[in-house]
Amino acid sequence: MLIVHSADRVELTPNTAKVFPRTLPDCGPTFRTHSMAADVPTRIAQTFADLRSARKMAFMPFVTAGDPDMPTTGALIRELASRGVDLIEVGFPYSDPIADGPVIQSSYTRALQKKLTVPQIFHEIASLDTANLPPLVAMVSYAIIFRIGTERFIKQAQDAGFAGFIIPDLPGDEAAEMHALVTGAGLDLIQLVAPTTPRERVQQIVQHCSGFVYCIAVAGTTGARDTLAAPLVEQLTWLKQETQLPLAVGFGLSKPEQLAPIQGLADGAIVGSAIVRHLEACTQPGAKLADVMQRVGEYAATMVTAAHRA
Repeated sequence: MLIVHSADRVELTPNTAKVFPRTLPDCGPTFRTHSMAADVPTRIAQTFADLRSARKMAFMPFVTAGDPDMPTTGALIRELASRGVDLIEVGFPYSDPIADGPVIQSSYTRALQKKLTVPQIFHEIASLDTANLPPLVAMVSYAIIFRIGTERFIKQAQDAGFAGFIIPDLPGDEAAEMHALVTGAGLDLIQLVAPTTPRERVQQIVQHCSGFVYCIAVAGTTGARDTLAAPLVEQLTWLKQETQLPLAVGFGLSKPEQLAPIQGLADGAIVGSAIVRHLEACTQPGAKLADVMQRVGEYAATMVTAAHRA
């Protein structure tokens, strides 16, 4: 289960409890949020605005925190930034991932087996020059946030340098309080919309969403696929009529040629498993980290080129 060792240390271990209240808890005195001025965009919003004005699509790779270790995660973030990626999604390992495929699940397992803790993640991120890096988005289970305390977690993530959150097990239509806390801190709460999500519910979800909408390309779990689902174009077209938020497509993207069909409809592309798979090589005997980083960087560069093609 997820064990709270002290007020400041939370260790992520297998069999994390899934049971927690649907409403946000009273976490006691932590910090007071201060809403940003309405005319001051968040880092994520500004990134998408700049790209949209340049008629470019954002490319956002996913990395697993702590796989194979946190110093490597920090080095990977710097490598990806040097290759021109626009945002970076950082996954917090969790023993019961909601929608992650086998590649990302395996990376979570490797990190958890090394007793990775949330403070270790925040410490490494804080050591980076995040102000001069692409916005970092935390993909994190609400079970982890709840155990630490919602406001406390937001403040720690903000101090470390994160720009926003994706919380896959937080129901979008019940996220009003979380949205208020996150945006009150000047960060973004990104919500997921699946192909099977009823349109009435999508309309509720986007009311408590900021930064961008994470559009799941295919029903099921994450993972690279050879083709994209046919209903995706229809969904993106409809969503553009429902919200002014940028739309980023994830789940199943892995190749540069897969970005062309969503050019003009989506504002961003998210790739996870394809990059995490490269990191698996670090577990092999004799593997050289520099070689792995080079391959990841070259792959990211090809995806950036495809995403930025006008």
